[in-house]
Order: sequence, then structure tokens, then C-alpha cells
Amino acid sequence: MRRRDVIAGLGATAVWPLAAVAQDSPRVRGIAVLMNRAADNPEALGFVGAFAERLAELGWITGQNVRIDYRWYAGDADAARKYAAELTTLEPDIFLASGTLGVAALQSLTRSVPTVFTLVTDPVGAGFVNSLGRPDGNATGFMLFEYNLSGKWLELLKQIVPNLRRVAVLRDSANPAGGAQFASIQAVAPTLGVEVSPINSRDDSEIERAVERFVPSGNAGLIVTGSASAGHRDLIIRLAARHKLPAVYSSGFNAIAGGLISYGPDLLDQFRRAAGYVDRILKGEKIAELPVQAPTKYELVINLKTARALGLEFTPALLARADEVIE
Repeated sequence: MRRRDVIAGLGATAVWPLAAVAQDSPRVRGIAVLMNRAADNPEALGFVGAFAERLAELGWITGQNVRIDYRWYAGDADAARKYAAELTTLEPDIFLASGTLGVAALQSLTRSVPTVFTLVTDPVGAGFVNSLGRPDGNATGFMLFEYNLSGKWLELLKQIVPNLRRVAVLRDSANPAGGAQFASIQAVAPTLGVEVSPINSRDDSEIERAVERFVPSGNAGLIVTGSASAGHRDLIIRLAARHKLPAVYSSGFNAIAGGLISYGPDLLDQFRRAAGYVDRILKGEKIAELPVQAPTKYELVINLKTARALGLEFTPALLARADEVIE
């Protein structure tokens, strides 16, 4: 099923997904979900929809043997702390947390409730686990990607725009992953003859002012990291179109929404796999027996409509590599 089909299906049903739990458990189990997107974000609905669908396949039924409570912090660190506190008071059996800020907020409150995470770039560096292979705390889950993937975004932009000279990297300065991603991009920039500059994404006005300052020199492009696009995707896509800036994103949802091109892991797959870990933990498996896993599926999504608006053409070889091409 394509990502757009999942989102369409969710739109035809309800905002709050149905979830599911083993029929051999007589009591209702509690799952508390802390999401790093807004509640009405189509991407987020796809994530929780994939999570709920897989839970249902595993036998967990809302209202029968499981209760799921959701909070949405939309990439805001203060909101993450607030909603983490709310969820903790519900005394759930397990947390599902997406994004580094969300996991950090929960870990600051409890180290006893099992936590499955998704969309976390560096769980060891963030202090969530001591070892990827054998977590010995209360958390395990699924890495967003390794930092060296960030350099591939710059390589992709250079391939699309050979005369590229300057690239702005949009990142959330409050997110520890933002600095490491920028460092990875900066490391490959000299070999490509490109100067890279960070742009922080704390709010819409800051992003807009920074992009306006960046644009005039020409031969420029954007890299939009996952932490930046979490709460500002539509604005960033509009700014890129307005200023004719080629931009590469980390998630295919951004290309579907009008971004030029994206390359990154299949994020829906992360939430399906997270449901499997939640199921296994609720059935008695230990965190230490469930290693942190890297992505197994990566997707290249190209938006040809946006390319035409920017006056860009993709090589046949790049189009042939794409997992999805939007006409």
C-alpha cells in the first residue's frame, strides 16, 4: 500500500486510530503515545494508522484489551515535556514515543516504564540506551537513520543542480540530532565545492527571515532535516517554491506535499515494526532482548510537477532509481 493510500484511508475514517491487544490478557493494558507531529498532520495520521493497523493484526483491540492515549507535541520541546508529564500520570503499561525530544521528555520522568521509540537518530548519544545490541534500561526501538545519510542529501542536490554553490540546512537547534546532522553534511561539502550554512527552525518567522537573508546570492539550495520539517513543512515548501530553491527532504511525505525530492527511510515501516515490539513487551519479553534496529527500507520520492516549476530536469538514471514519481 502506498503512503498516499494509507493517508486517504485514514481521512475516510477517524482521527483517532483503533488499536488492538492479545485476547489471552484479561485486563485492559495501557499504551501512551507521544508523537512529534501535530494531531492534524497527514504524515502523523499515517504513522499512528500504521501502528494501529499492525497492533490490530496482533490481536490488540481498543475497548477490549487495550487503551491508547495520544499526545502531540509537534516538535516543540516545551510541549513534549508537558505532554510527557500528562501521559505519565495515566500510569500506562508502555510508552510509544517518536522523536528525540519526546523520548528525552519521558526519560526525564521515568526510567521504569518500558518505552519503544521511533524516529530517533542517535539513541546512544542521547543517552536512551547504552548499547544498540542489548539495551539495558527501559527503552528500545528504531533508529531514524545513521548520520552519514545526511551527507547523501547534499550529494543528491549537487546531482540535480551541478552549479550548486550554497546550501542552507534547516534544523531544530533544540534537537541534539540537528547539530550532528549538520556536521555530517558539512564534512562532505568541501569535496562537492559547496558552502553550507545552518538555519534554525524554532518558529515560522525565524525560518522565513533566515531564508529571505539566504536567497539573494543565487546558486543556492535547501536541505530540510526531519526535525525542521516536523512542524514547519508547509511553510518551508512554500518558501522553496517562492524563491525557486531546489530542496531535498528526509521524508517522502514532504515530496508528496509539494517538495522537490526526498530520500530517507520508510517511516511508516518504523511504526509497524514498533507495534511488533510493543506487542512482544506486553506479552512479557524484556527490553534487553529487543535490540535497537536501523531502518531496513529507504525511499527516493521525486515530484516532477515541482521540478518543472523550478525549471529543473532529472536524469533518466535518477528517475529510474525513484521508488515513487509524482507527476
